[in-house]
Amino acid sequence: MSSATQDVAAPGVAAREAARRRTFAVISHPDAGKSTLTEALALHAAVISEAGAVHGKAGRRGTVSDWMEMERNRGISITSSALQFSYGDAVVNLLDTPGHADFSEDTYRVLAAVDAAVMLLDAAKGLEPQTLKLFEVCRAGKVPIITVINKWDRPGREPLELLDEIEKTIGLRPTPINWPVGIAGDFRGLLDRRTGEYVRFTRTAGGATAAPQEVLKPVEAFEREGDVWETALEESELLEASDSDHDQEGFLEELTTPVLFASAVQNFGVRQLLDALVEAAPSPAPRPSVSGERRPLDAPFSAFVFKVQAGMDTAHRDRVAFARVCSGVFERGMVVTHGSTGKPFHTKYAQSMLGRERSTLDLAYPGDVIGLVNANALRVGDSLYVDEPVEYPSIPSFAPEHFSVVRAKDVGRYKQFRRGIEQLDHEGVVQVLRSDLRGDQAPVLAAVGPMQFEVAAYRMEHEFGAAVSLEPLEYQLAMRTDPDAAPKLSRLPGAELLTRSDGQALALFVNRWRLSTVAREHPELTLEPLVGGRANG
Repeated sequence: MSSATQDVAAPGVAAREAARRRTFAVISHPDAGKSTLTEALALHAAVISEAGAVHGKAGRRGTVSDWMEMERNRGISITSSALQFSYGDAVVNLLDTPGHADFSEDTYRVLAAVDAAVMLLDAAKGLEPQTLKLFEVCRAGKVPIITVINKWDRPGREPLELLDEIEKTIGLRPTPINWPVGIAGDFRGLLDRRTGEYVRFTRTAGGATAAPQEVLKPVEAFEREGDVWETALEESELLEASDSDHDQEGFLEELTTPVLFASAVQNFGVRQLLDALVEAAPSPAPRPSVSGERRPLDAPFSAFVFKVQAGMDTAHRDRVAFARVCSGVFERGMVVTHGSTGKPFHTKYAQSMLGRERSTLDLAYPGDVIGLVNANALRVGDSLYVDEPVEYPSIPSFAPEHFSVVRAKDVGRYKQFRRGIEQLDHEGVVQVLRSDLRGDQAPVLAAVGPMQFEVAAYRMEHEFGAAVSLEPLEYQLAMRTDPDAAPKLSRLPGAELLTRSDGQALALFVNRWRLSTVAREHPELTLEPLVGGRANG
């Protein structure tokens, strides 16, 4: 995104470049088509020439944003990735997120780094539990939402019924930007509610390339589609009469949600979503620090780390910290200050990411995501800055609900075992808990969902060469406590005290009944809920 003709240090450059940025994430319930939509957006922006999700069992390929082998084998996203591309005069930063509820903590971190979200709904299922939980995360973070009703090429519910469900369930007034021509399962095109024109689509083989579209005037649309077009017009007029036209101010205040209809797998309606994002989604704004002050976009460079990931490049086994730029201009090679340690951090190896693929990044502006390679000292939530110190709010961990003891299968691989456990803990793949009683050779892994254990075991074997065994524990919840509680908790059945790697003492309980009993019988113990919870912070 660099420009050889402009002085990157000139006043106003960061703010002008930020105005071009649209940084957003896609959230959905598993199997709503999130990764397919991500791929389709990149396809329409000409980042890739052919979509990876070519359907048909014999020819299915993984999407480019799904780089981990487990993701390709299972057909789901279990990590997040960052894609950047130009679209017209805009620069789009698309942060893909895990597609499984067990990895909602990773999604929570991503949502802390975006300015808007696309909420993807299945036309047949509407709002589902995981979508609702992630919506609450967006609401808590004041992230405006654009809604996409996907899979309109398959049988589904009535569009007006879906809008009614959105308004009644989450309290946002739906304001459709376009309207489907043809019922779910007979997707012919879209009525553009702003122009009154008909956008007619033509299918491509497997949806692997951008679907050709033909724009017709209303008279031509009626001649082509007849009653189907008339039905779409009548329903659109009902929406207008009920004050359901797009309201930009209401959208930015999180009172309304623009709605679009699409079939990501057929690449229908994807260009319309890109246009809506560029036109309606907010550009980066001054971000508040922990003190409450907002750092101006043109202030010296600052950023915060929202994700740490290792193993993306198996040839080098490097570690990448993903940082969202908040202010100023980032120039590769600049020396920044690591906020939590006060030490200098060199940025020689800065890259942009497209799934596993990467390229050198020379410049970045507010809203952009930087991949900092071999950033061993950086952790999720860390702030980086130049000249003027700033600390951005930390990203809280979720309260774990599943616990397993992990051991190396081969004691001769203990060095690799220890290094792997430290790395997974550093990334936030799992939380690692320890105690003197259990020792370093048998730490406890704590997770929001059980699939996190599968990922941890897979990576321990394939990245670190240390196959592990997992022994599930019966605990179901953890509470914040202090080390002084250890002697009493050690004598109580159904409870145990362990220490997290950040030094926080956690009291584990087999169930809420046991917790309430201990709290009642030992009121002197500190037992407080952890910040964050399953998928809803």
